[in-house]
Amino acid sequence: MNKLLTLTHTQTAAEYYAQNLWQAETLYLLMRRNAQATPNAFALRDPYKRISWAETADWVDSVASSLSDAGLNTGDRVSIWLPNRIEAVIVFLACSRNGYICNTSLHQNYTVAEIATLLESIKSKAVFYQVGYGADGKSSDVVKELGRVDSLCRIFGLNAREQFESPLPPGMHEFPVRSVSTSLGPPEPNPDKVTYIAFTSGTTGIPKAVMHSDNTLLANARTMVEDWGHDEKTRLCTLSPMSHHIGTVALNQVLVAGCELVLYDPDAGYHYIDWLEYCGATYVMGVPTHAMDILAELQNRGSEKLGEVSVFYMAGSPIPRQTADKMLSMGITPQNVYGMTENGSHSYTLPDDSTEVITGTCGKSCRVYEARIWNELNPDEEAAPGEVGEIGGRGAMLMLGYFNNQFATENSFNAKGWFMSGDLGLIDQDGNLQVIGRKKDLIIRGGHNIYPARIEDLALRHKEIVKVAAVPVRDDRLGERVCLLVNVRADSPSGEEVVEHLLANGLSKYDLPEFYAVLESFPLTASGKILKRVLVNQLRDGTVKALPIKRVTREGSSV
Repeated sequence: MNKLLTLTHTQTAAEYYAQNLWQAETLYLLMRRNAQATPNAFALRDPYKRISWAETADWVDSVASSLSDAGLNTGDRVSIWLPNRIEAVIVFLACSRNGYICNTSLHQNYTVAEIATLLESIKSKAVFYQVGYGADGKSSDVVKELGRVDSLCRIFGLNAREQFESPLPPGMHEFPVRSVSTSLGPPEPNPDKVTYIAFTSGTTGIPKAVMHSDNTLLANARTMVEDWGHDEKTRLCTLSPMSHHIGTVALNQVLVAGCELVLYDPDAGYHYIDWLEYCGATYVMGVPTHAMDILAELQNRGSEKLGEVSVFYMAGSPIPRQTADKMLSMGITPQNVYGMTENGSHSYTLPDDSTEVITGTCGKSCRVYEARIWNELNPDEEAAPGEVGEIGGRGAMLMLGYFNNQFATENSFNAKGWFMSGDLGLIDQDGNLQVIGRKKDLIIRGGHNIYPARIEDLALRHKEIVKVAAVPVRDDRLGERVCLLVNVRADSPSGEEVVEHLLANGLSKYDLPEFYAVLESFPLTASGKILKRVLVNQLRDGTVKALPIKRVTREGSSV
């Protein structure tokens, strides 16, 4: 019996099966298929170990057995609070095997109290964590704090024996070891069950919890593997953590292609470049910040070689044009990707796309998803061709709704049944999607709409600017003005110099920033995206001080 309210529709599901977009496979069954076909081939690698498909299968079954022995039933939630280690993947696959719902999205920068609140919100029955992990994991009694979550019946501690003398603290269990002797029944065969819950990066209160099935996840993976030609020879390294949806997209592609998944753990002490070279990665997944940091370090080293990398997937924010251009000059094809936790990596460029398409768009929607642009003010009306509007979509890789939040689920769709992303974009004459930015990030100056992503893209073409954020500052007369915050390489350009650069690169004088500050670093999410809401608050309370840019003039006004 399905205990969860989802968006699953029998007729729609039948259509997806008829089109072969959904198939009778689960994440676990795909893993088992790979273990049978190539048992000795490497499947998973992190800085601490490397294991084969056969070893992966045995370990997954061992963890599944431990969870079953703890009394968990189909549909129960299991949470993972781990760094980017093989163990996080093992737990995820064990949940798929037994029909549990895996919650992977507990980030390192969360406190124990925040984790407890999130576990309580989805009524987790078990949690796997690494001793000492988290924002305050070294100073808090994690077991005691998590023990207050009434729904929890089992807490597993990775590295518990290394941290505690025997016996372990009351309520803690060791992470299950790999063993071939289990007393499990047959695996759960239903690929339409809810298998995954991921918290979105909410700005206030409890974030929404996105639900996916094996089929909605794998629909995305199959088309990406097909379009980019991944196979068992691919070595896929995710720089994003498994707690981010990019990590899940990486795992799903690996299961479909039968290749090796390599996890990057910053706590191991490797620089991105050194780890990618050491593990021989051919396909790298991350966010533009990763690529920008890698290119900056390569420049410091006087090198233009990134091991065996040939493809670099980038999602989460627009790719700066100069970043994409530099990758292409190194023989690395950027995969410019757009999507969300709710709908995966649904739009992306292809290997044979032109430089203009790769650097200026997110390509076209993949065959399992359809995207359209809707009127910015009336989401039930389609925007005119070439007009900026809100990006909406539907298809076989769309989420099954938000866990225990019917109101949020209903309000995420327009009247015609299209999921509304909250992002602004347009589809050009060739059918390629251009993402303009978040609807909520839109800056309105005296009634004029200003799109921060456009300013940021042009600012990043300045040779000295490494990272940038365009954010609003309140203004009594105009409502909002634009403040440009930058991180630079060596020489700090003045605000006036940056304005001249923006004008020279085609920015309208009506969109120019009016305040400017150089920052040593930016507040980032766990996935590497700039936290603009934090910057706005810091400007408001004076933590960050921005100066007016002089000589910025517009028709009818002078600043």
